[in-house]
Amino acid sequence: MNLDALFAAFEEARKLSKHREFVVVGSLSILGLEGHFDIPESMTLSNDIDCYTKTDPGRIYDVVKALGENSDYHQKSGYYLDAVAPGLPTLPDGWADRLILVERGGLLAWFLDPNDAALSKYARGEPRDRRWIQAGILAGVVSLPIVKSRLRSVTFLDDDEQEKSKALIASDVAWFELVMDKRTTE
Repeated sequence: MNLDALFAAFEEARKLSKHREFVVVGSLSILGLEGHFDIPESMTLSNDIDCYTKTDPGRIYDVVKALGENSDYHQKSGYYLDAVAPGLPTLPDGWADRLILVERGGLLAWFLDPNDAALSKYARGEPRDRRWIQAGILAGVVSLPIVKSRLRSVTFLDDDEQEKSKALIASDVAWFELVMDKRTTE
């Protein structure tokens, strides 16, 4: 997935919804930095664009039939819009102020900051999320000190989600230290 493909989907969504501003959360939020650094391929493998319309979030659901999973659009392009509500991802305070804006052809796409996306992924804790986070750490776009700092302002679903997130972050801190130690001894 790349920005061209993402904006092609948003152009179709604009035609159907009459909205031109979209917020991208999840794995493909990293595309907001395309052109600013070499994004690892493993961070762009998703074929679902988790998003909502910025000014009227519920309107994204109006395009799901035409652009969602198993739609003709999905079958032809290989990717689809996955409508989400703004409150779905577990995010730290201030995340909306850190959105990254990319404009093309009159469309505005707002992307999660990679560190905020990482916190959401820690909360979910799936193996593919961990691979995305670790690729981001190695690429220097996800900062464990920033993630740890923002962790304090996250409102988690429950105590279990919070403890799981803390444990996964601690695990990645230890993993990254091993990676760095290995690099300095080689």
